[in-house]
Amino acid sequence: MALKVGNKVFVYWDDISILVEELCNTIAMSGIRIKSITGIERGGLIPAVMISHKLNIPYVTKINKDTLVVDDICDSGETLKNIVAGYTATLHYKKTAAFTPDFYSKEVGDEWIVYPWERNDSATIQDYLKK
Repeated sequence: MALKVGNKVFVYWDDISILVEELCNTIAMSGIRIKSITGIERGGLIPAVMISHKLNIPYVTKINKDTLVVDDICDSGETLKNIVAGYTATLHYKKTAAFTPDFYSKEVGDEWIVYPWERNDSATIQDYLKK
């Protein structure tokens, strides 16, 4: 179960499994035919591979119109709004983002999510905002 410490929420592997399961169910029930999956480097790679295995859809590196592009979170929305083809999916989505993914597992508030594949001392700032 996720642990909240201050403004950080530490998400564990069991939480990830549940979020991936929920996301896969939503995708499967959507009726959208996804032919391939890819992940945004770094945060989206692990959930993308997990979704690829669960849905039995090939993982690819090239995005096309039938590709599901996965990231861990849609925080500001800056990363995903630049995707020019395909569908988008995230484990977490912040309603304040400038972009809404096609699929997401859970809406979250302003807290900083720390995933199990990240460092526990990760800074509460987007990489692209660091100077």
